[in-house]
Order: sequence, then structure tokens, then C-alpha cells
Amino acid sequence: MEILGIDIGGSGIKGAPVNVETGKQLEERFRIPTPQPSTPEAVASVIKEIVDHFNWQGPVGCGFPTIISHGKAMAHGNLDKSWLGVQVDKLFSDKTGLDVTVVNDADAAGLAEMKYGVGRGKSGLVVMITIGTGIGSGVFYNGQLLPNFELGQLKYKNGKKIEKYAADSVRKKQDLSFTAWGKRFNEFLHHVNVICAPDYFIIGGGVSKKLDKFESEIDVEVPVLLAEFQNGAGIIGAAVSANGIK
Repeated sequence: MEILGIDIGGSGIKGAPVNVETGKQLEERFRIPTPQPSTPEAVASVIKEIVDHFNWQGPVGCGFPTIISHGKAMAHGNLDKSWLGVQVDKLFSDKTGLDVTVVNDADAAGLAEMKYGVGRGKSGLVVMITIGTGIGSGVFYNGQLLPNFELGQLKYKNGKKIEKYAADSVRKKQDLSFTAWGKRFNEFLHHVNVICAPDYFIIGGGVSKKLDKFESEIDVEVPVLLAEFQNGAGIIGAAVSANGIK
């Protein structure tokens, strides 16, 4: 079965058709910068543009960068504040005329890794961390998704969200070396380990392909695995979500 997977991020929105039996992308991904301001109507127009690019007529799965409950945005994440309370699946379905499923973006990335990637067959508590504009997380127990664990929203120094201290966007904004930033990310992993003691961490998102530049700073006593699909996991997992989360 083929489903169009779309991954919505703070800096870019990208999509590609996916064979959900094999987890393979069927065409090169198509990416459009996230509009600024990233209002619901502006983002919905980008979703329509991606659908039209592939001349798509089938089901669509979207990974969205905040808590999603029954298709509704329960926060705005790193997008415009006007997203709070929006029924995202209906908005995108109305815009495209297609059946659209919407899930949290890190949950989507985790689904890809647990079904086809480095998390396949892993039991116990597995925490997928996606590093980008913010810090996303997908949590699985014995292969089953526990949705909407936004560990990047944990409060840290001075009551600020920990993603405002340790996300990749902070590294870029503050012009931190990978060594200096890696120490911050390591603090985040230790923080999560104290809270839920996972059996594995899986690291994904845009900066995961540069893991070799900061892995020497990671000393958490939990196996840290590199996402097999790296920054492509969100597209694949979004497609899986539209086929039913299994």
C-alpha cells in the first residue's frame, strides 16, 4: 500500500510517497520551507502544494510538531500560536480533498524506526529523540507507542523548556561548537534517564547525521542508537500512521 507521508517541522515541510509494507520511500522527497508566519492557512497551503507536486490522490499521513489528540493540536509547538486548538486533520483534509491522518512528529519518526529501523525487535522502554528546531520524543513500551510524550517541554534552568537549552536550533543561534552543544544534549539525556530510565535511546532528526561530532560528550548509561532513517524517519512514520498505528 502506498501513502503520502509529510513531515512538518519548524524550518521545513517535506513529503514523499511511501510503501508502508516495506518502509521504502518511492520518490525523492519534496521540501518547502515552513512559511513565516506559520499560520494554519499558510501551512495548509504548503500541504496542498506537496500533494499537488506528487499528483497524489490517495491517503496522506502528516507528522505535526506538537501534541496531537484525536487530530487536534493541543499546543502550538514551534509553529504560530494560532495553532492551539485547531482540528489539524480536518483542516488539511478540507484543503486537499483527501483523507489525512495527523500525529505528533516525533511519534511518527519513532514508528518508522520501531517498525523498519534500528528499533525493530527492541523490547522494554525505548525513547526516540528527534533533534531539530525543538526536541521531540516518541516513547514505546514493548513496541507499542505511548503517544504524546513531549520530553523537550520539560522545565529546566530558570523554568525554561529544556529544548530552549539543548535543541539544535539553539546550537546554531548561539554558534556553539558541537562539543559545547553535545554537553547540553547529554544533560538532557541524563534528565530523561532520571525520569523514566529507558532501555534504549534512539537519536534522530536533522542533526543525527552528525552524531560523530558530539557522541564523545554523551556518557548516559543507556545504549544510544543512531536512527537508521535519520531525518527521513518522519516521512516514513507519518505514512505508517495513516495505515493505522500498529
